[in-house]
Amino acid sequence: MRRILAIESSCDETACSIVNEKLEIESSVVTSQIDVHSRFGGVIPEVASRMHVEQISVMVKAGLKDHDLKDIDAIAYTIGPGLIGSLHVGAAAAKSLAFFYDKPLIGVHHLKGHIFVNELIEPLTYPLLALVVSGGHTELVYMRDEDSFEILGTTLDDAVGEAYDKVARLMGLGYPGGPKIDNLAKEGKKHYELPSPKVAGYNFSFSGLKNACLQLKDRLNRRDENLIGADLAYAFQEVALGHLLDKTLKVMQDYPVNHVLIAGGVACNSRLRELMGEKIKGAKLTLPPLKYCTDNATMIAVAAFKELNHQRFVSLDAASKPSFGIDE
Repeated sequence: MRRILAIESSCDETACSIVNEKLEIESSVVTSQIDVHSRFGGVIPEVASRMHVEQISVMVKAGLKDHDLKDIDAIAYTIGPGLIGSLHVGAAAAKSLAFFYDKPLIGVHHLKGHIFVNELIEPLTYPLLALVVSGGHTELVYMRDEDSFEILGTTLDDAVGEAYDKVARLMGLGYPGGPKIDNLAKEGKKHYELPSPKVAGYNFSFSGLKNACLQLKDRLNRRDENLIGADLAYAFQEVALGHLLDKTLKVMQDYPVNHVLIAGGVACNSRLRELMGEKIKGAKLTLPPLKYCTDNATMIAVAAFKELNHQRFVSLDAASKPSFGIDE
């Protein structure tokens, strides 16, 4: 039974997991820095990397609590994309373990982890379309097989999660904005009109929608009218998520798709999950459990088995890649 120990440290979660080749999770630990970064209204890269340094040994020891490294067949870590300082901490830990215990080293693309973790729910069926949505990414990734990644559409400006955070900030809701707007929107109703993004092809754009929210707030202030936060949250969310669904459905009209899945932190959004269930027809749909949407090391381990099966390893001097396309 082969086992992979994986480390994830691309942003503000420090995580370690051990997964075996049957995709059974033998250990998984995650610590989040969200309480610290919420005081600053967003992730501060320098703070994140320092906190990873404080937590990485603790997490690896916790992940190995019931295991011995001699029973581990490979060490995996997130090689990119992400915050460069955060990536370096995880890379240093993984490389140290690989060197000292003479284990193969696997560098995993962070977004591949978000996609392949869905194999813990059900087998992936190709051709597959993944809607990858997070604070840093908004992409439609088309996969003809497990080794093929074609970015059909991406955001031209803000990622959808970033747009959520910025709108939440202008509303005074705090960080992280995604869950706050999602919850507040449930109390809102159709009231404010916001423009739908107009972007050619399969690409996305959220900066105009974000600016429209700011202009609406300023306009109401000039009129001495109170902004109804729940109604603005509702309006913003319906337009933003409608934009995601429109592009997803457009790809499904133009390409053969047997399986659709969502991946990334914004996949936790309850309204997105509801809309996907309503709108996706004619293909298998996977909505991962919330624990697999946010960053974790289990997803890195699952993706690492793809690399292990093909004997694709990285050297101890492999560079971390803060900007790393999934199609590279």
